[in-house]
Amino acid sequence: MLRQGPISLTLHATLEPLIAALLIAAPFLFGFSNRGAPTAVAIVAGVAVLVVAMSTDWRLSLIRAIPVPAHLAVDLGMAGVLIASPFLFGYSHRSAPTAFFIVVGVGLLLHVLGTRWYPAAGDDGTRQGGRRFGRRRDRDATTVPSDSQPTG
Repeated sequence: MLRQGPISLTLHATLEPLIAALLIAAPFLFGFSNRGAPTAVAIVAGVAVLVVAMSTDWRLSLIRAIPVPAHLAVDLGMAGVLIASPFLFGYSHRSAPTAFFIVVGVGLLLHVLGTRWYPAAGDDGTRQGGRRFGRRRDRDATTVPSDSQPTG
């Protein structure tokens, strides 16, 4: 599916808490904290991005409950919600929050589309240390070395 982007999965995982912090702080940084709907959308979206990022099955995770393909789908959905939120929640006449949500939504969409979500063909995704998407793979633990097998 989306395989050849320039952004590594580790960099994507590193940037997501920063995106969440930007969303949570945006109403106070950009002067729309006195508006109910855009402030609520920004804080809820920021918390959602943070929870999904810290629950995804990759290296920089706390829980590892959400598979990477599901994270991809959630990120695409979040980008769409951020872009559409000024029109869905009725604050499109306010220029600061409308511009912020459209810019951040498009930025998140580009961030998602530019990520290498899966290893390239021929690459099994393992790196030194036997890690792939944050899980430890013990492939050789079940095999018996050939010189120790009984001959018969």
